[in-house]
Amino acid sequence: MAKIQMKTPLVEMDGDEMTRIIWQMIKDILLTPYIDLNTEYYDLGLEHRNETDDQVTVDSANATKKYGVAVKCATITPNAARMDEYDLKEMWKSPNGTIRAILDGTVFRTPIIVKGITPYIPTWTKPITIARHAYGDVYKNVEMQVEKGSKCELVCTKDGVEKRETIFDFASTGGIIQGLHNKDDSIASFARCCFNFALDTKQDLWFASKDTISKKYDHRFKDIFAEIFENEYKDKFAAAGIEYFYTLIDDAVARVIRSNGGYIWACKNYDGDVMSDMVATAYGSLAMMTSVLVSPDGVYEYEAAHGTVQRHYYKHLKGEETSTNSVATLFAWTGALNKRGELDGNKELSDFAKKLEAAAIKTIEDGVMTGDLYALSTLENKKKVNTEAFLKEVKVRLDMMLK
Repeated sequence: MAKIQMKTPLVEMDGDEMTRIIWQMIKDILLTPYIDLNTEYYDLGLEHRNETDDQVTVDSANATKKYGVAVKCATITPNAARMDEYDLKEMWKSPNGTIRAILDGTVFRTPIIVKGITPYIPTWTKPITIARHAYGDVYKNVEMQVEKGSKCELVCTKDGVEKRETIFDFASTGGIIQGLHNKDDSIASFARCCFNFALDTKQDLWFASKDTISKKYDHRFKDIFAEIFENEYKDKFAAAGIEYFYTLIDDAVARVIRSNGGYIWACKNYDGDVMSDMVATAYGSLAMMTSVLVSPDGVYEYEAAHGTVQRHYYKHLKGEETSTNSVATLFAWTGALNKRGELDGNKELSDFAKKLEAAAIKTIEDGVMTGDLYALSTLENKKKVNTEAFLKEVKVRLDMMLK
């Protein structure tokens, strides 16, 4: 059949290690045979980020604002060991953090549910979507190691007038400090993204933080959410038959564990990072989690919710066979292609993306899967296949659906 045409480019952000290998496999096996793939390519591999002083990350985010839809591979956020391994100029910040700060959006992460994979919490019969604020907190922090005898203060200056609060007097010991910040307009954007997503998906929305302890920082989040809900969304939620409520994050955890799923749980940046991994793992696998960054002005960036699968990459480099789950990376592509199709009125492209997702799920439910799912699946006639073989099995089912 003739290849599907694309009117507008996707922003394509390549990544690192095993996910970079999978990225190319997905394109070669499942995309370019069917689509005249139109992307604006940015190499966010760690070597290239280092060569460009991380300017490539900024450029990719700005391109996303221009074209409206991006798809991103998993990338390395370097630590001290990576500094030596890649001979880095400096310990570059998380590419995801940089992109999220520029787009000022909210990350929505939802597990992909398939037959044969029972969540560790069996009452979770519906997916739980984690809405993660995508700006500030620890991801834009300033931190310092301090020596014994230091006095550390929080200082705010306006019109030459200083306000000071003592953080800690390190008179008898050294220690560490960090400064966090957030912005009212970013918190408001976060709130509106969550309320809009809840209305779009007809799901209840929870927001949780720790305002009893953080009486200024976390309480500001709570107040902004409450004000926007009362002034802009209360009647819309009532008409849709859905609910918004605030609760402490400890109470939210207890509620989540006892729930059946089927709602959106909004979290601050770090809370969302941790809780999305917890939810994904409890549903079965981090590689079975969709992730999309949505900005207040309707820009979408789709990515895998997991890391670069370093251990499998080192096996791959030795020529050893790997059985790496590619589903989250594949769904990043299908999510982006579907959204590109929606925005461009390109039904053929959207339909293809949906069929490709269905083919991936059918492959697993037919009992063909990678090692991580094989260990979890309760299907009787299941078969473990390697990384490339799984994608080829998806292609078989995709071709049947396209006939």
